[in-house]
Amino acid sequence: MNYPKGFNNFSQKVKSGEISCCALAEFYLSNIEKNKHLNAFLEVYADEAIQQAKKLDKKIENCEKTGRLAGMFVGLKDNICYKNHHVSASSKILEGFESLYSATVVERLLAEDAIIIGRLNCDEFAMGASNENSAYGAVLNYFDNTKVSGGSSGGAAVAVQANLCTASLGSDTGGSVRQPAAFTGNFGIKPTYGRISRYGLLSYASSFDQIGPITSTIEDMALLLEIISGNDEFDATCTQKPVEKYSEINKIDRKLKIAYLDNYINSNGVQPEVKEKTYQIIENLKNKGHKVEAANFELLDYLVPCYYVLTTAEASSNLSRYSGLLYGYRSKNSIDLESTFKKSRSEGFGDEVKRRIMSGTFVLSSDYYDAYYSKAQKVRRVIQNRTKELFADYDYILNPTTPTTAFEIGGKTNDPIAMYLADIFTVQAPLAGNPALSIPCGVDNNGMPIGIQVMTDLFNEKHLINFAKYLCEEIIK
Repeated sequence: MNYPKGFNNFSQKVKSGEISCCALAEFYLSNIEKNKHLNAFLEVYADEAIQQAKKLDKKIENCEKTGRLAGMFVGLKDNICYKNHHVSASSKILEGFESLYSATVVERLLAEDAIIIGRLNCDEFAMGASNENSAYGAVLNYFDNTKVSGGSSGGAAVAVQANLCTASLGSDTGGSVRQPAAFTGNFGIKPTYGRISRYGLLSYASSFDQIGPITSTIEDMALLLEIISGNDEFDATCTQKPVEKYSEINKIDRKLKIAYLDNYINSNGVQPEVKEKTYQIIENLKNKGHKVEAANFELLDYLVPCYYVLTTAEASSNLSRYSGLLYGYRSKNSIDLESTFKKSRSEGFGDEVKRRIMSGTFVLSSDYYDAYYSKAQKVRRVIQNRTKELFADYDYILNPTTPTTAFEIGGKTNDPIAMYLADIFTVQAPLAGNPALSIPCGVDNNGMPIGIQVMTDLFNEKHLINFAKYLCEEIIK
C-alpha cells in the first residue's frame, strides 16, 4: 500500500488506529530496499524501527497518550549523534565509531515518539555542495539518477524526495539543507543561529552550523521546527528566547514589503528557467497588492570568499581532534606519535576535507591571520549590518535558492571554485545569522526541481513559515 507524503496528511489516521505504525515501517523499509541504488542511507535501523512501531501501535490500541510525532519516521544526517549508534560524518576517519550520547534534537524527537529509521549519507564532515565527497559514494537524485542530490545533506534530501522516510534532519553551514532541498523538490530551513541546539552535531564551522529539517510539506516543517527548537543547557550558543507555536500556521492578513536582490537574480550563471520562475513569483506577489521592490546587495562578490575563509579556519580547529589517538581511524602504517598523526589524518580524511583544513590552517597562520581571517571577520560584520538594514525596510528577502537546478554527477568535481560558487545565494543567511527557507516552486525544462528562498529577520521563523504557506497556496503556480 502507498502512503501519502507528509506527516500532516496521515497523522490523524495513525492516532485513530486507521493506519498502523507497523504498516508504515514496512512501507518505508520496503521503499529503502527498492531504492538502495540512490545511496541515501548508510545504515538502516530496520529491527529497531519495527520494534518501536509495535510499541506505538500497542499504546494507540490501549488508548494511551502518544507524542506529537507518533507515526513519523525520521532519518538523521550522519553528523548527528544517536546514542549507541554509529556516526561518521561520512568519513573514514570515524569508521566504526559509536556515539556515547544523543544530540539534543534526537532526544526531543524521541520524546515525541518519532521513530529514527536510519543514518543518512552526506558530504564528508558536511563539506560539499553535491554529496560527491562522501567516503561512501555519491547520493543520486531520485528524479534523475545522473544528477547530484545537492549537499552536504544530500542523503537527507533524497530520503524525503523518494519517500524513504517521512522527514529528515540535516545541518546547514552555508546552504547544506536549503540547496539539496531545492535540488530535490523539498522544503528545507536554516533557522536563526542559536534557535536549535548544536549539542550532538559533529562540528564543521561552529559559528555557522545549524541543524534544520527537510520535509515534503510546510506543515511538517513547522511541527518539527517547533519540537526541536529551544534553549539547551548543553549549548552555550543556544538562545533562551521562547519557541513560538510554529505549527499553528496563520494566514497572511496584511500587505507585505518584500525585497528581491536584482544583482543576485541577474548574476552570471543563473539558469534561465530559475530566473523566469523567480520573476514570475515576484509578479504574482505584486498582483496580490504586496510591495515588492528590487534592492541591491552590493556585497554579493564578497559572500563566498568571506564564507570560505571563516569556515575553513573553524574547520581547521574543529577537525584537529581527529588525530588517530583516542577514537576513529588509526593508520596501520604508523610507527610513532608523529607518523600516527600524519598517516591517520592523510589516510582517513578525503581530498576536500584535507583541502579545507589546509586552507584554514593557512588563513590562521601568523603571517596571514590579519590579511585573511581578521579581515573576513570584519567583512562578516559588514554583511550582518547590511542585512539588518534591509530588514528595517522589508519583511522578507526573496531570491532563488540556487543559481541552477541539480547538475550532472561529476560535472564540477574537478573545479572546486565552481563547486563553491554553487553556494552563492545561500551563504548570506549563515554569515548574517538569519533564518532562510527553501520552497519548491516548479521544475525546469528537464523536470528538475527549482527552489525559491525566503529570508527574514532574526528569530522570525513563525512569520517565515506563515509566508511560505501563503506562497505555496496563493502565489506559486
